[in-house]
Amino acid sequence: MKQDGRTVRIVDVARVAGVSPGTVSKALNDSGSLRPATRERVRAVAEQLGFVSDAGARALSMRRTFIVGLLSTDDVGRFSLPVMLGAENALTVGEISTLLATARRDSVREQHHLRSLIARRVDGIIVTGKATDARQPLRVPVPVVYALTPSAGPDDMSVVPDDAAGMRLIVDHLRTLGHRRVAHVGGRADRHASRVRLESLRAALAAAGMELVGPPLFGEWSEPWGRQAADLVLRETAPGALPVTAVVCASDQLARAVGDRLRERGVRVPHDIAVTGYDNWDVMWEASRPQLTTVDMELETIGRRAAERLLAAITAGPDDAPPGGVELVPPRLVVRGSTIAGD
Repeated sequence: MKQDGRTVRIVDVARVAGVSPGTVSKALNDSGSLRPATRERVRAVAEQLGFVSDAGARALSMRRTFIVGLLSTDDVGRFSLPVMLGAENALTVGEISTLLATARRDSVREQHHLRSLIARRVDGIIVTGKATDARQPLRVPVPVVYALTPSAGPDDMSVVPDDAAGMRLIVDHLRTLGHRRVAHVGGRADRHASRVRLESLRAALAAAGMELVGPPLFGEWSEPWGRQAADLVLRETAPGALPVTAVVCASDQLARAVGDRLRERGVRVPHDIAVTGYDNWDVMWEASRPQLTTVDMELETIGRRAAERLLAAITAGPDDAPPGGVELVPPRLVVRGSTIAGD
């Protein structure tokens, strides 16, 4: 397993074979969906270089199992699944396997999974969920990183989306298009994401010399509420009043419903009123007419950064453990036809 006097690694096989380390792992472990030709080429390169995967010996020598637990409290998977995929991709590069457990917002189920993961001697755990509301920290004897759903413990490591930055991106985009009077349609007012997005929207509008028209509209994260909210917004554009020219929605589901209702009322999107969403949920923006301008929270990046943080904690010595705190992952604005005609 030596090449020029050094150990042949999985990245060496990947470089010579012209594939990713993840593909090498799948080929050698006979897992994943690969073309037979690719699988055979990778195996031939591994044999040529003298690569031998001996995870058991490596684990014994380093006192590690090279297994990480992925624990999700999400009962739907819309947000947590991309996070877990991002984490798994990063871990696979380091030749680390994952064990997935879903607690489904059930504390008893969560404790059961935790006992099972610890019994299997996982090196660490990544915890994720469906919202950015803080949760109680885990009490386990291995490193833990929280992704998307942060820990309430200030010393814990959490990786979360920068929702405030997302709203600033939207406001700056609308400002460059000439919008000045903006309405806001949100979901449940008691949610952390709702509060952060509204506070950032207000601050960004004020800084840009723009106006938030009427009170913020809060309801369920649902399309029926989005349609109802659109009717409320149109009351602010009664004859003789200065018109609302853009509606900033706190989710793509709300934005799709707002756009549908505006169209039913004879309002052209974006010519009369522009509409923006949040989440970049393909099921929603692809079905919207026109398709939604929205913010992508970069969920896979959140998962990848959580994995990198966890690996740093696992490999750190007892005296150089990485600091905790919250890491904010910058979002990305995706511009489509709901704000720019013809797109």
